[in-house]
Amino acid sequence: MKRFLLLAALLCSATLVSAQTPDVPEPDFIGEVIAVMPDGSTAKLEKETVQMRTRANAGVLIVGIGKAKTKIVIESPEAAVRLDPSQPIQFIVKAVDNNSDPISIINVFRFDVTKKRRLAEVASASTFGSVKTNKLERLRFEARKYGEQSYLLTLLDKPAGEFGITVSNPNLVDEKQTIVATFAIDGAAGAAPTAEAE
Repeated sequence: MKRFLLLAALLCSATLVSAQTPDVPEPDFIGEVIAVMPDGSTAKLEKETVQMRTRANAGVLIVGIGKAKTKIVIESPEAAVRLDPSQPIQFIVKAVDNNSDPISIINVFRFDVTKKRRLAEVASASTFGSVKTNKLERLRFEARKYGEQSYLLTLLDKPAGEFGITVSNPNLVDEKQTIVATFAIDGAAGAAPTAEAE
């Protein structure tokens, strides 16, 4: 009887795992991201080529003391792919390989939004030499290997707002131009933070 119950439990858990694993081909190119919808359909996230903008505050310009901030800038206010926070949110992310810890190479982060653009601060530096990097507001996720080169990400945080995903190559010191795959999580009006005008 115990063996029967154990076998039944193993079959149930295997069924649950297979139900949670999408049957979707890997994306074609490194850095591409596919959103997996609850009904099993998919949506490819738009890839945006971003600008890097560094601006100094008035103190630096007037007396030489202050801070300069570097931001990622996308010249449009919202993403085309919009997701429902009441449902599981999963992505298939293609990387160079899937041997690295995904937390070390994949960033899922929030943008501040103005009427015309999306922005995310990546670093700030003061005139006294202190530099703060990793200023991105990241979302937590669980990840596991998917296929030959990809990861299946499941978001743990699902606040409303505009977001981006970047994939770095751990084998390169110098990255090529930054590419961001973008998506939005819908929610109550006013839930997403708004940046001051740039």
